Amino acid sequence: MRDAVIVEAVRTPVGRRKGTLAGVHPVDLSARVLTALAERSGIDPELVDDVVWGCVSQVGEQSWNIARNAVLAAGWPESVPGTSIDRQCGSSQQALHFAAAAVVSGQCDVVVAGGVEAMTRVPMGSSVGHDVGTPFGPQVLARYAGVEGVTPGPLPFNQGVGAELIARRYGFGRTQLDEYALASHAKAAAAQDAGLFVDEIVPVPLDGGGMFDADEGIRRDTSLAKLGELPTPFRLDGVVTAGSASQISDGSAAMLVTTSEKARELGLTPIARVHATALAAADPVLMLTAPMPATVKVLAKAGLDIDDIGVFEVNEAFAPVPLAWLKDTGADPERVNPRGGAIALGHPLGGSGARLMTTLLGAMRAGGHRYGLQTMCEGGGMANATVLELLDA
Repeated sequence: MRDAVIVEAVRTPVGRRKGTLAGVHPVDLSARVLTALAERSGIDPELVDDVVWGCVSQVGEQSWNIARNAVLAAGWPESVPGTSIDRQCGSSQQALHFAAAAVVSGQCDVVVAGGVEAMTRVPMGSSVGHDVGTPFGPQVLARYAGVEGVTPGPLPFNQGVGAELIARRYGFGRTQLDEYALASHAKAAAAQDAGLFVDEIVPVPLDGGGMFDADEGIRRDTSLAKLGELPTPFRLDGVVTAGSASQISDGSAAMLVTTSEKARELGLTPIARVHATALAAADPVLMLTAPMPATVKVLAKAGLDIDDIGVFEVNEAFAPVPLAWLKDTGADPERVNPRGGAIALGHPLGGSGARLMTTLLGAMRAGGHRYGLQTMCEGGGMANATVLELLDA
């Protein structure tokens, strides 16, 4: 029976908004990880059947099928195709799901899955408006008219408002969210200082010379006092701030996916098997709660219990998300985002799923964890969940 294995996974460092990667075109940023993926794995790019690339704001520099343009920018053969997908924040995790399905079904033998978002150059929401209409038609608006949390304007469903509603539903206070954010920065700083990100990061050459080789969103000098001074932009009486939300970021990541049989044929050593995948959807107003049912579904498909998982990556879109997930699942908090999350490391939308998975693989290998689980909330009230099984322990 055919399976799906990850042979290599790489990512760029994550840059702050208007930070070091602000001058790098998203196509070139994508090409950087494609090139590194081929170099590190030793795969001949000509053998790649498809490149499945996540990208949320597919407009401007990220339009016209950025996957194909990244292939060309990387200098790969013109025979290598690519397609760009949008499942909001989970786009590049979905890219892995599509890649795994393609190789398991036999439609492909070798697929690259990944994604990118240059949020400095193509700001979030750039694809809305421009005199071509808005994404929510009259029937959607009528369905949710008068629902608490639905706001007027072209984007009536607001993730920040959803985070506030979740915090209220679960009883999370401002201090609890700020403490979670502070811990994310502390874990990320400790991981960076210990060199835990070095193997997964491919440095990005800069036009002015030098190389960008470390995540720059980590705030080592933050404190509860500083976080406590930040305003609450989503509700006057709210608890969510920029400090307890994921950072606007630039970055890219990629994974090489094939089958165990094909890996042996090509002399490649798989890192992990894609053990199970699942999707879920929930309330689009709360928007951020689908990771909970997605986790239940993927564990059932994998035949595992929550305690069988050695390490988790739960995307820190907003602090209430992983906190609510922990409360519902009963997972061990020490196993969740052990190297920090998007609050500290950043959230380059279309690239985040692959970034998290690259970090998850590193944590699984370092700790010898047989199983790892990743889940992400997504715009529209959806979520992906993936269980990986370590093979090279």
